[in-house]
Amino acid sequence: MTSQPEALAEFFIGLMSGTSLDGVDAVLADFSGPQPHVAGAVHAGFSESLRSALHALQRSGPDELHRAAVAANALVDVYADAVAQLLAKTKADARSIAAIGAHGQTVRHRPADGYTWQINNPARLAEATSITVVADFRSRDVAAGGQGAPLVPAFHAALFQQPNRHRVVVNIGGIANVTNLPAGPVGEGVTGWDTGPGNVLMDIWCQRHRGQPFDDDGRWAASGTVDAALLARLRSDPYFAAMPPKSTGRDLFNPQWLDARVTSGLAPHDVQSTLLQLTVDSIAGDVIRHCAEADEVLICGGGARNGALMDRLVAALVNPAGGNAPGSGAATAKSRSLHRSDDFGVPSNQVEALAFAWLARQTLRQAPGNIPAVTGARGRRILGAVYPA
Repeated sequence: MTSQPEALAEFFIGLMSGTSLDGVDAVLADFSGPQPHVAGAVHAGFSESLRSALHALQRSGPDELHRAAVAANALVDVYADAVAQLLAKTKADARSIAAIGAHGQTVRHRPADGYTWQINNPARLAEATSITVVADFRSRDVAAGGQGAPLVPAFHAALFQQPNRHRVVVNIGGIANVTNLPAGPVGEGVTGWDTGPGNVLMDIWCQRHRGQPFDDDGRWAASGTVDAALLARLRSDPYFAAMPPKSTGRDLFNPQWLDARVTSGLAPHDVQSTLLQLTVDSIAGDVIRHCAEADEVLICGGGARNGALMDRLVAALVNPAGGNAPGSGAATAKSRSLHRSDDFGVPSNQVEALAFAWLARQTLRQAPGNIPAVTGARGRRILGAVYPA
């Protein structure tokens, strides 16, 4: 077993590959100061063959166990390459890294059935990198009666909660989630949940009609018009009205869900505009319903780089007097400031990977990583399984 230098034990690597299936974000985090510092970051893209294999595992099919194992090995090889790139970029020694937090790739999320499945091969990653790996973060929370998701709110609280500012953090990846951070001590009163689709439906539609993995800056959506009837059908799904705790993924919001609601005759760019509005409405509606007194909204994740999405969120949350925001009542008239997490020192595309570096640190410190009010678990739990170097 490789010994870890005691003086450098606050360096962790976080790896995150999310619902968008575009690749893995990797960060080298230094937790030795009062706030985490990102010493370096890289992104390693997925090959088309790996992306297709991961997509196929989202639904039942022949020889699933074999295909999942092969895909997990290929996924971890990308993880290992990202770690190697990160160490080379930062000139860090593997022996200085306390652990890698590796989330794995979610292929099934069924907490109602007692499981959530992130394919991974942390033993292979530990062998490839000679670094301790922490993985399987969600299953202990599910075993304790929770959703196993979202897990990032505990990190959002540690990073962004303030004694005198009521903040909301909105992470817009494939799925969007909200963390409510009332003014007060860190960790007090924190709630969080998945609001619904972030980029996932827009990415599916863009790939299908334009052959591109995403709508760059939301330009295609901005060229279209929201179709009110389609938006109403999309918003009628019971998930949007359900109360937190709740979490979701591609098990629900997938091509089949979309095809069941999009009728023929609609222009593809109008559908894209409507899908973007669904993301805006589900986020803004939840902020208005559940975080009405928030002063600031911080946006992170890939959606923060979508200009059209950001513009509509500003209209719904910062300047809502025109009535564009979903919901009703005086809460919609409140003006809030909206920022990217970059404005607070953490680039929007690094927050989730940094969260899993932090969760790995919590595991090694034998400290809880979940928040029961967020996931619905029976109590705080130490998350993750450790694979020593």
